[in-house]
Amino acid sequence: MTFTPTADRLIPDLTPAQQIVVLARTLWREGYNDHLAGHITVNLGDGTLLCNPWLLTWQEIRPRDIIRIDLEGRVVEGDWPVPLGIPLHLELHKARPDVQVALHSHPRFGTVWADMGEVPPGYDQSSVLGGGDLVLVDEYGGAVNNAESARDAVKAMGDADLALLAGHGVFVVASTVRAAHQRAVALETRCRNAWMVRAADGRRTTPLPDSWLDRSRRSDGDGFIGFWEASVREELRADPGLLD
Repeated sequence: MTFTPTADRLIPDLTPAQQIVVLARTLWREGYNDHLAGHITVNLGDGTLLCNPWLLTWQEIRPRDIIRIDLEGRVVEGDWPVPLGIPLHLELHKARPDVQVALHSHPRFGTVWADMGEVPPGYDQSSVLGGGDLVLVDEYGGAVNNAESARDAVKAMGDADLALLAGHGVFVVASTVRAAHQRAVALETRCRNAWMVRAADGRRTTPLPDSWLDRSRRSDGDGFIGFWEASVREELRADPGLLD
């Protein structure tokens, strides 16, 4: 007998707002916890986006706090203000309407590598889960609450799926929340583990083979059923009323 895992057997159905909340909570645990910093957007395909609000941390928000905004950054629904750095997301969604989910934050190790202006090697499988191309945007043009700076960062990112923004933080895009979660977790794992290897004098100096890296890079991040779902269950155990 063969068991084929399906998402609907592993977690309850989640609305887009609930997905944003659980994504924020689980990534907070992964190090995406720089106080009020950080934005998550989900493209609804009608010229509007769902996003987390300003003034609440990623560990505080609940589905009722999620706001809906248009592509000019105006609140369409919700009782909270728009995050200050939202121009980065607005310019991304305008330039790449195929992107369904985008997240930006300042996780510790990803931000350190961005500050160093260097893309860390992928030394292990967990560091490259979720696939996608990782690039360095190596010029700091100012805070991305400015539309021009945000536009420049998006242009420099090109078609990449993950970016280290020099002097700033990280940016991850994907086709689903599951894929965004896996890519964001893998990115911080890659940055942390590569830092540890360097701190150990680089005694393991050979990253994964190019063939493995190429295979991983081609993944859309949405095929590993169970990774996202396990994190959802962990958050629901920690806070049973989270989805209310």
